Amino acid sequence: MNPDEAIKVIDSAENKMKKAIEHLENELRVVRAGRANPALLSGVMVDYYGTLTPLSQVASVGSPDARTIVVQPWEKKMIDPIEKAIMAANLGFNPQNNGESIRIMVPPLTEERRKELVKQVKHEGETARVSIRNARRDAIEEIKKLQKNGLPEDAAKDAEAKVQKITDTYNKKVDEILEKKEKEILTV
Repeated sequence: MNPDEAIKVIDSAENKMKKAIEHLENELRVVRAGRANPALLSGVMVDYYGTLTPLSQVASVGSPDARTIVVQPWEKKMIDPIEKAIMAANLGFNPQNNGESIRIMVPPLTEERRKELVKQVKHEGETARVSIRNARRDAIEEIKKLQKNGLPEDAAKDAEAKVQKITDTYNKKVDEILEKKEKEILTV
C-alpha cells in the first residue's frame, strides 16, 4: 500500500478545513460591527439594464467615516435602481439620494443588538467547527480503510496524528477569528 494515498487523504481534509475557514470569514464579513463598512453592501444586486449585477460593478462604495457609507454610481441614471436595490436587500438601512450619490447613515448598535450579533457570530463559528470535525472524521475513516487495504499500522497512526494536528490548528483559527470579531462588535 502506497503511503501517498494517506497524504492525499490528509491534503483533502486540510482543503476542506481551509474552505470552512474561508466560509466563516465570508459570513462574518457581512456581520455589522457598528462601523460603516462597504462590505455590508457586498450582497446587494442591482438591476443593470435588465441584468442583476453586484453593486460593486455599477458604483464605487466607500466609507468616509465610521457612520457613513457613500455609493457613487458610475452612471447617473443608475442612482434610482441602486437605491431600490439597497432597500430591497433589507439590511435595515435608509439610503439618502442627493441626485449625485447615495449616502447611508449606519446607526450605532444598541447593547441588545450587539449581544444578538455575538450570538450570530458564535453560531457561525460553531458551523465552521462542525465542518472541520466532519473533515477530520472523513479523513480518519478513509485512513482506516487504507489500513484494511494494506497501509502499515504505524503509517496509519502517523496519518491520523497529522489529521488531528491539522484539526487542532484550524479549530484554533476559528477561535482567533471569533475572538477578533466579538471584540470588534462589543467595542463601542
